[in-house]
Amino acid sequence: MRVVGISTAHDASVVVYCDGEVEFFSKEERLTRIKRDKVPFASMLEAAKFIGDNSVDAVAISSPRDVALDPYVTSIIDASRKMFKTNNVQHLASTHHLCHASLAFYNSGFDKSLVIVIDRNGSYHPDSRGIMFESETVFVAEYPNTFTEIRKNYWAANRGEHADTIITEILLAENKAKPNCVTTCNSSYGVTKVYETATVLIGENILENGKTMGLAAYGDKNKDFTEFFLPNGFPDDSLFSHIKHPFDGWLASIYKDYSDKIKRHPTPEEHEFYADYAYQVQKQTQEQVLEIIKWAVEKTGIRNVCISGGYGLNVVANGYYISQLPNINFFFEPLADDTGNSIGAAMLLYRQLSSDAKIKPIKSTFFNGHEPDINPKNVSEAFSKFVDYKKAKAKDVARLLADNKKVAIFDGKSEGGPRALGNRSILFYPNLNDSKDIVNRIKNREWYRPFAACVLKEDANRYFDMMTINESPYMTISFDCLPSTKDLFPGIVHVDGSCRVQTVDKDNHNLYELLWEVKKITGHGLLLNTSFNLAGSPLVETLNEAVDVLLKSELEYIWTPKNKIVFNKR
Repeated sequence: MRVVGISTAHDASVVVYCDGEVEFFSKEERLTRIKRDKVPFASMLEAAKFIGDNSVDAVAISSPRDVALDPYVTSIIDASRKMFKTNNVQHLASTHHLCHASLAFYNSGFDKSLVIVIDRNGSYHPDSRGIMFESETVFVAEYPNTFTEIRKNYWAANRGEHADTIITEILLAENKAKPNCVTTCNSSYGVTKVYETATVLIGENILENGKTMGLAAYGDKNKDFTEFFLPNGFPDDSLFSHIKHPFDGWLASIYKDYSDKIKRHPTPEEHEFYADYAYQVQKQTQEQVLEIIKWAVEKTGIRNVCISGGYGLNVVANGYYISQLPNINFFFEPLADDTGNSIGAAMLLYRQLSSDAKIKPIKSTFFNGHEPDINPKNVSEAFSKFVDYKKAKAKDVARLLADNKKVAIFDGKSEGGPRALGNRSILFYPNLNDSKDIVNRIKNREWYRPFAACVLKEDANRYFDMMTINESPYMTISFDCLPSTKDLFPGIVHVDGSCRVQTVDKDNHNLYELLWEVKKITGHGLLLNTSFNLAGSPLVETLNEAVDVLLKSELEYIWTPKNKIVFNKR
């Protein structure tokens, strides 16, 4: 059975899902080069070409809003019928969180679990006239396709006599229809909307919360601050407001007293105010999510927990949950943002139509797009006259890295999610005190953002406090660095002593081999790993895009393992 899944929110994507496997996947921004592109027509065309004359049984379109609130979805529906030659097109307009949950649960390998979705802006309640939007949802998930809501929180896009009447009637009906689910709508904000108040304060788009996470580590942990959340766990609406973002025009949340303090790119000399606020946002929101997790575990007795939704990419929070709940088995979905909702929707519909109960945990995220052309003779003439290339085995590249050369690895299909895991990575041996500055100059990133590490799985405990787990293959968790790591590898140690870690085993063959060769030379199978792109741009998808970055930046080499070639500037 073949199901096409389409996500039409930000970070749009398309998947071809056949008999429980991803056949084809495309994130729209990788084709259009428009960061977080939300209109997936280019990916739909690529998916249709891939399918060719093969039949499609159904199309699942994941969209947080119906056509009344988002008319362009109508064109997606109509185009799907024509491109994929099926009338079975299902628009999952009120199931945004369910699509997040589906992806996480089916990827986790658990036979039964809690799935906790923490998201800024999910589907609106279909009877709310665009007033109530999903914020946090807790599901109990079981095979083949049972997702039972036990807690659901909406945020209100409007309040007052008319809106409150609608909300009250809906909540009464929901709690009567689903007596085992606690349904609430007590605030105009949710956990993720509170988090974005710090992101907006530093002039960033509301989807760039990863930058806030990096700045938060610089905050003063001993300063007292207002409690953002009331004793009942809901945001204190009196503290917040909404504004039109001064730099991009998006509607955004802001701390009321700070709407005149928004500043783009805080400098090292004036960052304290912004870092202190970011720290409070990080601390208080992750504490609220922890309470949701504890409540769900206590209510159900289930100790398998999946985390998804946009907030699920918060690696600091994920590490915090593990440290506080060492007896819980966590799975953090690597495509937790809306990128993965095409797959989640396809998985959900496939299981509903087929009743397939086979457990198929995720194997990797290396499934975006097509196998790239890595023949150096096919590099665009505009670039080829500026680069040389030669044969290079893993041991040759390891020597370059050991000598602190700046090397990118370009191999196979790119990562589907936001983390570079070895197919589109910039690598550096991070033993120099100015390692971060060196790599930051390549990417032109903000000074306060940390870098991740990739490390041989069997060696991870040499450098990091891995708590109760032994692997983190998708770079979804932040760990404390051991004291010796801070001396050995300052380039991957953040100001608070933490590091986002990718453990690498033999399944990630090329990166594993490279780390082993680095270990032979240096004694340490560890490298700084950051995404192969320039700041503000998507991951490179083609060899020409990779060479373009080489020529535009301080990057020195690109290695293509499959044909064992290294490129450098002429």
